[in-house]
Amino acid sequence: MNAKNLISITDFSKEEYLRIMDLAADFEANPDQRLLDGKVVATLFFEPSTRTRLSFETAINRLGGEIIGFTDSSSSSVTKGETLHDTIKMVSNYADLIVMRHPLEGSARYASEVSNVPVINAGDGANQHPTQTLLDLYSIVKTQGSLNDINLFMVGDLKYGRTVHSLLMAMSHFENPIFNFIAPPELAMPNEYKLYLRSKGMRYFEHTEFTDIINEADIIYMTRVQKERFPDPVDYEKVKNVYILRNKMLKHTKDNMRILHPLPRVNEIHTDVDSNPKAYYFDQARNGVYTRMAIIAHLLNLK
Repeated sequence: MNAKNLISITDFSKEEYLRIMDLAADFEANPDQRLLDGKVVATLFFEPSTRTRLSFETAINRLGGEIIGFTDSSSSSVTKGETLHDTIKMVSNYADLIVMRHPLEGSARYASEVSNVPVINAGDGANQHPTQTLLDLYSIVKTQGSLNDINLFMVGDLKYGRTVHSLLMAMSHFENPIFNFIAPPELAMPNEYKLYLRSKGMRYFEHTEFTDIINEADIIYMTRVQKERFPDPVDYEKVKNVYILRNKMLKHTKDNMRILHPLPRVNEIHTDVDSNPKAYYFDQARNGVYTRMAIIAHLLNLK
């Protein structure tokens, strides 16, 4: 029950963030390190997430581990009425590590309290997605050379977007960040995060227009308006295409500026951006493999 878990980005200290960055760089330079030889990792995906699941499975394979689990709950004993408690207790008898994605907020924390082995949260509802945040940090440090003095623009669904919430919390550990939130009122950054930044004396600005203010950005973090999070589909229709980043909008942005996106995208980044050197979202996804290798190695004390 004393296993080290990664459920929230706040479970790691700033020093651990930096250690993960160093380990990720090491795995990127030498990706085939079979540190998981003889170990089993369970990947339990109670909701679909092709990109995150494949990224984790690639990381586990690169480390030489074996994988058990399921890709959606319809192929598990959940369909027979098994509780999350019993599923986790059972699987933690088989595996050395559990990677879990679940639609309910708080489910990952609960699983970590039940499990005998470390648990990694691969996303629980609109709550947390800490491994995405760590790969975002790695992408920022790779493209900007530092995690200090970053002018970060977050765009789109800032209300339901767990990735922007976690990234905000993580970046607040570093020196002199500036946060710019671009969202319609319906999808504005929740007050609790703004209060958090105020309590730390950190600057943030809110905008509703997607204009040349982005010329000041070091990072533009685009997000998808998540249809699945809206209680009323009519509300989704009102905001689904509120911001679309196009190549012509990048003409006067900084040379070092890079565009990140947790993916998948829908319409929020036009495909004409893809060929711009400032588009970094596909490289960002590749960084996820090295970062998840680093997280696994860190939690299991393999390196």
